[in-house]
Amino acid sequence: MSQIQNDEVRQHVRNRYKQIAVESNPNASCCSSTSPTTSCCNTPDEVSSKLGYSNEELNVVPNGANLGLGCGNPQAIASLKAGEVVLDLGSGAGFDVFLASRQVGETGKVYGVDMTPEMVSRARQNAQSHGYENVEFRLGEIEHLPILNDSIDVIISNCVINLSPDKEQVFSEAFRVLKPGGRLAISDVVMTSELPEELKSDLHSLASCVSGASTIDEVMVYLQRSGFQSIVVEPKDDSREFIKDWVPGADVENYIQSAIIKAIK
Repeated sequence: MSQIQNDEVRQHVRNRYKQIAVESNPNASCCSSTSPTTSCCNTPDEVSSKLGYSNEELNVVPNGANLGLGCGNPQAIASLKAGEVVLDLGSGAGFDVFLASRQVGETGKVYGVDMTPEMVSRARQNAQSHGYENVEFRLGEIEHLPILNDSIDVIISNCVINLSPDKEQVFSEAFRVLKPGGRLAISDVVMTSELPEELKSDLHSLASCVSGASTIDEVMVYLQRSGFQSIVVEPKDDSREFIKDWVPGADVENYIQSAIIKAIK
């Protein structure tokens, strides 16, 4: 893609998530908000429960932090420890940041980076109103992280990297900010079959976490080129059950699946 095309993609995605951030009762999944299905209109907690979050996790975060966005639960694979410094790529209203903050404790720190000002504002309000002192939300693009070199122990992310028009740059930035021995623990979507042309060229499909998906081999190459080792990309076949609602009528579950992505610097 040219830089102009890249910026067009970013602006479309930014507008999509601005809309979600400012809605008082957002349509809470990564699926279409223009033609939702019944299952697509579940509450955020119902959606997140299907993604693998426990009732305890859903009940401890600030009201409004969980928008039901995502395709998995990076908390379940991150193995966070007290005192660690964590970065959430595409942190939205702060759901995963607030959950991570409980695990790293007072001696740890969790940063959230998001390119949508309305999401960052909402997350900061959530943090301030509920007294979270070990979290910080920064406005920025995940391709150009506002984070120091070698400063992060663990990077988490939930169905965000597929939205980027330059995924290899995202992983290169992740490698830059991780400490030696630091790790990735990401939930994202991967392409398992060639997408139809009408989905490939559709920006709405991209913003719905479909047409931006890379193949497993592509993800492996991006991570290897960025310098990562011990790479695992593990698709989850049961994710078809919730992915089918993201673009109603398009049978997108035949082309993409949620996956666990792990790697070490």
